[in-house]
Amino acid sequence: MDLTNDDVAEILALLDSLPYDELDLQTPRFRLTLRRTPGGWTEESQTLTEPTAVTPAPNGSAASPAPAPETQPTAQQSHAPTSRPGLVAIAAPLPGTFYRAPRPGAAPFVELGDEVREDTVVAIVETMKLMNSVPAGTRGRVAEICLENAEPVGQGFTLMWIEP
Repeated sequence: MDLTNDDVAEILALLDSLPYDELDLQTPRFRLTLRRTPGGWTEESQTLTEPTAVTPAPNGSAASPAPAPETQPTAQQSHAPTSRPGLVAIAAPLPGTFYRAPRPGAAPFVELGDEVREDTVVAIVETMKLMNSVPAGTRGRVAEICLENAEPVGQGFTLMWIEP
């Protein structure tokens, strides 16, 4: 089941008619939290997909997931390696804008060499004005950050590499 922006708007309209101030919805694929504030509703979403592990193919070449066909890589991504033996890729859960920090001027979620756990938020991908937290999905050390802050990214493109 995919939630569209219209679905979220319909949920918000329903919530407006109820006395509740918060809704927390979690599925195996995502978590959506809506909170009532004096200015309206705020939304926080998190994609709960597994990281993509890159493993060698039988012929010795690397096997890695292909990006969604409707997205175009940025110049930096088109030159990024498609596999890193022994490393786990953290892929963009959807197309949007990659952010390393929770807000402008704030410290980045992670730096090179930082240790992360499965639930450590390592970045945000903004899609259609919605901020989507990106968890590491694995334990390890940040080996490479593939993008600059505020760079556009396609769904499935590698954001970071983690050394387990």
